Amino acid sequence: EPDLSVTVNGLKMPNPFVIGSGPPGTNYTVMKRAFDEGWGGVIAKTVSLDAGKVINVTPRYARLRADPNGSTKSPIIGWQNIELISDRPLETMLNEFKQLKKEYPDRILIGSIMEEYNKAAWHELIERVEESGVDALEINFSCPHGMPERKMGAAVGQDCALLEEVSGWINEKATVPVWSKMTPNITDITEPSRIALKSGSEGIAAINTIMSVMGIDLKTLRPEPCVEGYSTPGGYSARAVHPIALAKVMQIARLIKEEFPEGRSLSAIGGVETGNDAAEFILLGADTVQVCTGVMMHGYGLVKKLCTELQDFMRMHDFSSIEDFRGASLPYFTTHTDLVQRQKEAIKQRKAIRMGLQSDKDWTGDGFVKETESMVSN
Repeated sequence: EPDLSVTVNGLKMPNPFVIGSGPPGTNYTVMKRAFDEGWGGVIAKTVSLDAGKVINVTPRYARLRADPNGSTKSPIIGWQNIELISDRPLETMLNEFKQLKKEYPDRILIGSIMEEYNKAAWHELIERVEESGVDALEINFSCPHGMPERKMGAAVGQDCALLEEVSGWINEKATVPVWSKMTPNITDITEPSRIALKSGSEGIAAINTIMSVMGIDLKTLRPEPCVEGYSTPGGYSARAVHPIALAKVMQIARLIKEEFPEGRSLSAIGGVETGNDAAEFILLGADTVQVCTGVMMHGYGLVKKLCTELQDFMRMHDFSSIEDFRGASLPYFTTHTDLVQRQKEAIKQRKAIRMGLQSDKDWTGDGFVKETESMVSN
């Protein structure tokens, strides 16, 4: 069988599939289920020091279906959420982290953290979460909605000066690997990624959700998801964001290859529902692949399908390990100017083949018959 195991920043996982931070990692019960089903790792829902400031609303999700009329039988291609980070007390989450690491000492549990613009608060949060036994930290620099007025989430990831300062605080304190989770809601995702890596982060995770308005109910004239007649823009995910995520991951992978030759890790996120989706991310250079919305739609058992389909892909190409094909497609991205030049050269060569020999001096004795045939029109 093709080997799906990976080692990332010293963390050994049985496969590259990781539960993305969100509802699938919101408490002990669901994270335990993820480990039991066979996920390579789990990233818990984002925590902060004061859960009391986190107040969620319901409904907080909206779906986009492939059928333009919204038939409930058509596939879901888009998913929007206006959900905040964990609303559970930090100490409760930390106790559950400890219990999970006690029961699954060899499995990878990653704490996702987010805090206000306060060095002491960041340091306290890092220390307390690390004490729970997590294997790594993912820094939420990318939540597109919630509390930007507190300089949290994407408010940091979209401000490179702020990101550099906060990343410095984090990496001077953290003793476990740090993954910085990037927002796609920015012109050039490589700019904040570069700053996070230069500031000491061992890896990048991308992408978080895309800021969106899911739609308007044409009967009520109210936006979705509708809470007491009102809504707010939220994060867009699921199948529809996959091509956008591929582009962002490709850009970050090139950044890592060109500017960080000593190596950094890359955890890809965005619209993964099949093993082929994951293979595309790995071909671009991803070490791991996160799934969040896919689990919300298909359940924790999805990991078995993902592993089987990824192994099928590997068999098709005779790959025995993830490293055999990680980044294999990355060299085939170039500029449009280069594409034009490559096509000119290819056309020139094809014309030369069709035209046969260019001059009498090109005739050879050994290839005389084939050279003759190259100039026959029928």
